[in-house]
Amino acid sequence: MSKQNRQVLGRGLDALIRMDEPKTSGSSSINEIALSKIQPNPDQPRSVFDQEGLEELSASIQSIGLVQPITLREISYDSYQIISGERRYRASLLAGLETLPAYVKKASDENVMEMALIENIQREDLNAIEIALAFQNLIDTYHLTQDKLSERIGKKRATIANFLRLLRLPAEIQIGVKNKKVDMGHAKALLSIGDTATQLMVYEQIIEYGFSVRKTEEIVRAINEESQEIKIVKPKPKPKVQTPEEYELLKNHLSSFFGTKIGFACNEKGQGKISIPFDSEQDLERIIQVFDQIKK
Repeated sequence: MSKQNRQVLGRGLDALIRMDEPKTSGSSSINEIALSKIQPNPDQPRSVFDQEGLEELSASIQSIGLVQPITLREISYDSYQIISGERRYRASLLAGLETLPAYVKKASDENVMEMALIENIQREDLNAIEIALAFQNLIDTYHLTQDKLSERIGKKRATIANFLRLLRLPAEIQIGVKNKKVDMGHAKALLSIGDTATQLMVYEQIIEYGFSVRKTEEIVRAINEESQEIKIVKPKPKPKVQTPEEYELLKNHLSSFFGTKIGFACNEKGQGKISIPFDSEQDLERIIQVFDQIKK
């Protein structure tokens, strides 16, 4: 990596755009581009656009125009794709504009994803799950390690790892984060719970009772402490008592006498029992006849 590139790491979208590599060079002049020639980026990291917010921005654009240009790249002759500014583009459509001001840049697919991600993060336009999915998309698409991604977008590796961990949560909780039912602090606390069912139970309680992040952390801590105290104690197997040899002889003798396998149990205190099993009523009558003969 050149010294100049190392210096711009972490400076955000402007730094990426100014890199002296051929794939990101381009004019920085502002152009008026017809909205009919512009298309959104299918890999845009932002997936949630608040309709009420769009309508408010649209009203502002109708009143004073679009103050901040969007950033595009030319994908074919007279056809453009949004790098950053899709919300402004959508609001301009609502406002009925025919053209809007835009910077047109030359950028590879990889740099478009990075630029869109950084611009949205800097503007705090993305929720935690959208950021996590964008990080994962960059890692998977361009075979990056977390360390390499950290260098490319100027975010600490630990920060990236924390966002990626959110993708381990059940889909219902991820949707809750995207819809702002819970924030990232709640989600990080829920990650400390070992099983999905308990995560969902606590999540539902957060929604129902409006628990703060701090309260959620306390609940999670109590759950984890309780689970550590509950241990499955396996009973120690009772030592097998060795039956004295004379008892074995008696057992064999009785089995032979009654014509059935005698049950014989004896503990170390000399206490025990003798049981005489039978297979049917006829077999029981036979055993009773044996006892009758003993009486005679």
